[in-house]
Amino acid sequence: MVAASFSLGQHPPARRTIVHLSDTHLLGGDRLLGGVYDTAGHLTRTLDAITRLGIAPDALVFTGDLTDVGEPEAYRALRALVEPVAAELAAPLIWVAGNHDERPAMRRELLDGEASEEPVTGVWDLGGLRLIALDSSVPGWHHGEVDAAQREWLAAELATPAPLGTLLALHHPPLPSHIPLFDILELRDQPLLADVLAGTDVRGILAGHLHYSTSGTFAGIPVNVSAATCYTMNLQRPPAEVNGMDAGQSFHLVHVYDETITHAVVPVLDAPTGDFFSEEWVERMAALSPEERLEQFSRKRR
Repeated sequence: MVAASFSLGQHPPARRTIVHLSDTHLLGGDRLLGGVYDTAGHLTRTLDAITRLGIAPDALVFTGDLTDVGEPEAYRALRALVEPVAAELAAPLIWVAGNHDERPAMRRELLDGEASEEPVTGVWDLGGLRLIALDSSVPGWHHGEVDAAQREWLAAELATPAPLGTLLALHHPPLPSHIPLFDILELRDQPLLADVLAGTDVRGILAGHLHYSTSGTFAGIPVNVSAATCYTMNLQRPPAEVNGMDAGQSFHLVHVYDETITHAVVPVLDAPTGDFFSEEWVERMAALSPEERLEQFSRKRR
């Protein structure tokens, strides 16, 4: 796509682009989640939206709750839906464990490894941008924790900076939520993780779990939470009455620049779209000088 290879403004093109998805909550046998939510259908529509982006992302990152109850069949269904799209885009797939996942089945069915309760972690070099996946799931529980062994391992990985810095991906965000249910299911012992991150090259944290998009900072590091593909939380209601709704599904388009990282919420919905801007329009603008572009497109016409 032409627009991805150069910039018409003062910022150069992004160095890396990541698609960040979360909370697919697949069930075996194409069952509806709670008898209501078509999680497989919503994921299929999300993947279709990703292919329509017309980009070659550097990775597809899924930040947990890949399945709803950790069924082997559900992990196999997830692979069948996602892997062909990742192959078409030539993008690495990064799977992060969530509180609804089961480590043994995830390792065996999704990662082709041995069944084990060991945390599911990993490090990827995305052309100089390091992405580290942590496992904040706690077997048998829904709250989150990054245990001492993971913190020690993470500190060793971060001891050497990466050329473009580091992104962390985990399920439970180290952020407050105004929704009581998520206070109970939060990431515990957050100051211990903050101590590990202090003074490192970590530039951002990707997370899920909340089923709504939000952002904040943790230990001075930007945190961005991608809403779910299965269902989202209806924040129009009072905090104590917030529940899920079959609307608002989205994912994040992450652009990594030298000086900043942006996270755009991409809604997954069918809606009429205008057709004024196009690749041909961008090519026409690119052929002009900066001054000519301002004259053509910035000057107000009365």
